[in-house]
Amino acid sequence: MALIVSSLMMMEQIDGTALTTALPAMAADFHVDIPQTSITLTVYMLGLAALIPASGRIAERFGNRVTLRWAIVVFLGGSLLGGLAPNLPVLALARLVQGLGGAMMVPVGRLVILQNVPKSELMSAMAWVMLTATIGPMAGPVLGGVLTSLLSWRWVFYINIPLGLLAIGLIGRFIPQVRMPHPPPFDLRGNVWCALALAGLIFGLELLTHSGTARIMACALLVLPPVCSVAYIRHAGRVAHPVLDLSLLRVSTFRISVIAGACTRIATGGIIFLLPSLLQTRFGASAAQSGLITFIAPMGALVMRFATPSLYRARGYRAVMCASSLTLPCVCLLLALYNPAMGTAVLLALLAVHGMGQTTVYTGYNTIAYADMPPARMGAATSLYSTAQQVMLTLGICFAAGGLTSARLVLPPSLQAQDYRLTFILCGLVAMIALPVLLRLSPNAGAAVSGHDHTATQKDRL
Repeated sequence: MALIVSSLMMMEQIDGTALTTALPAMAADFHVDIPQTSITLTVYMLGLAALIPASGRIAERFGNRVTLRWAIVVFLGGSLLGGLAPNLPVLALARLVQGLGGAMMVPVGRLVILQNVPKSELMSAMAWVMLTATIGPMAGPVLGGVLTSLLSWRWVFYINIPLGLLAIGLIGRFIPQVRMPHPPPFDLRGNVWCALALAGLIFGLELLTHSGTARIMACALLVLPPVCSVAYIRHAGRVAHPVLDLSLLRVSTFRISVIAGACTRIATGGIIFLLPSLLQTRFGASAAQSGLITFIAPMGALVMRFATPSLYRARGYRAVMCASSLTLPCVCLLLALYNPAMGTAVLLALLAVHGMGQTTVYTGYNTIAYADMPPARMGAATSLYSTAQQVMLTLGICFAAGGLTSARLVLPPSLQAQDYRLTFILCGLVAMIALPVLLRLSPNAGAAVSGHDHTATQKDRL
């Protein structure tokens, strides 16, 4: 079950990141400028914004197996349309359809794990899921480059079809249908407010990194998030079952995971954006070389996948998450100090440590969030958590892009070559905020999931 869900997550993540390396080939085929092809990335985010808040409620109403199957069907429909697209507008439509499917695939997949896996086995199951979450974004550019070079950019879409069909068959065999007997009414108005706020935030921040009239449009779009958020909060206070239930933040382990995870995800999104660009523009690496270098991080994640459950069982959530949350700030600082004279081996070792730290801390985030959550509220919790997760990763990319732009504007010409270093340091400072938040966890937090007994550990030490 965990492998099926993790494979779906990997398919969705690889598809998005592989597309970035295929954009120049698409632009050549459609006879447009490369910047115009960025619409294929932004409309996908629009699809996510439209349905991620509602994903948990949809699964409650129709059942998780049915919802997951239809999510794959929609995603595959968009993939087929994208592969056959005769022009850029049709390709943009295909990406929108993929976004609608992806918005349900990942949150509902996580819900399947939470509903069917005993808490004592949740850590091991989520370790597999988090492994693919680390491998997917790193493997995508490598796979996209290979497919585009050897076959065609259209195979970035076609490769999803056999994988998705296999997943549909496996879901019918291994994933039981779980459906709420009397689901609450769907909060359509709340979903509209949430979708508008997310779309304004995502598109506004993306356009803010451009120049000229795009920044004027960005400022107009960035008015939507605060206005729509206030409208949604007022609306949520008047309905019994809001599409995003903010009262879930009263559960301390869930709240801490959301807040600390937000800081870590912003920094992670920043590294995903900064590192390939740094390797290619400053260190002279090709796209294929930068992809192969950054792929070492998933190798580190693979190593830690087998050790993570035992580590949490021995030391507990608080100790392991506090220690592993420091990996990312240290990596950001060391990347800021790195130069090619240090050698590729140093960079590879640094990225391997980064992958090890990421799989450890994200396994903790994605399990402690649900450790104290009542089973009846799991659907609502996955919707809220997935929405926060997507927003923070997007914020991270935009934060890094904005940091680079600001550094070039603020720094004198003699220091503008330090723009990447400054932005890496800013990402590290954001990642550091997670530590004081995680320190608020109790020593026995999530013991039912990790199997850690704080009292027994203290006795052993005495």
